[in-house]
Amino acid sequence: MGDGRAVRLHCFAHAGAGVSSFYRWDKLAGSGVRTTPWLLPGRDERRREVRLTTRDELLSDLKPLFEQIADDPGAPYVLYGHSLGATVALTVAHAALEYGLPAPALLAVGASPPPDLPAALANSAGLPDEDLLRVLDRFDALPPGVQPGDVWFRSVFPVLRADLRLARNLRAAAVAPAAPGPVPVPVLAVTGAEDPLVGLEAAAGWQRWTTGRLVRRTVPGGHFFVRGSELPRMLGRAARIVLRHHHTEDGDRS
Repeated sequence: MGDGRAVRLHCFAHAGAGVSSFYRWDKLAGSGVRTTPWLLPGRDERRREVRLTTRDELLSDLKPLFEQIADDPGAPYVLYGHSLGATVALTVAHAALEYGLPAPALLAVGASPPPDLPAALANSAGLPDEDLLRVLDRFDALPPGVQPGDVWFRSVFPVLRADLRLARNLRAAAVAPAAPGPVPVPVLAVTGAEDPLVGLEAAAGWQRWTTGRLVRRTVPGGHFFVRGSELPRMLGRAARIVLRHHHTEDGDRS
């Protein structure tokens, strides 16, 4: 059972990525935070598994996450998703409520417009290879010197394309007529100061996706500021606020 000593921070990466961006987060986030990155199929040690492109496939793959929440319903948790991961995190929050599980104490999203606004990369998921490469290059989402047929193109590009399809499908599911709509939890929307894809106006749109409070923050860096140290430190501070609030509520009930 949860002992209230730590908030679990569930993390979801950007398109094409594994979980290496989160490797130092336990140390950077500080005390009271336990980071749990979720690796999707098709990459790293799961590279031989079939890649996901639909909401149902995603939720089936994340069954261990929902079991963890169900097994410890009194333990507060936070969701953070970066770019594609932001839509994954929103989907997880919606699904937790659909399954009758406790909602996250905080939904944190980074480098992502909300589902009701255009998303340049997700909207490019169906483009031919060369056109998609040009879009990715325009937004600094490619390693230098990538060419069709090289190692990156053969190993990472198919994963990236599948992830963009997943992002597109998750965003469409979130705005469908029967979709759950806003979540009853506070949202923290983080943008990079030099991000060419997502600016302050897009971050402000997350207010439509919560019935609670929206907090906006900007950190140094471009679209991939998840690799820096400011974000995990910020989320660590937010998680400790969650933990203090959780202790206060426990004290009020005792």
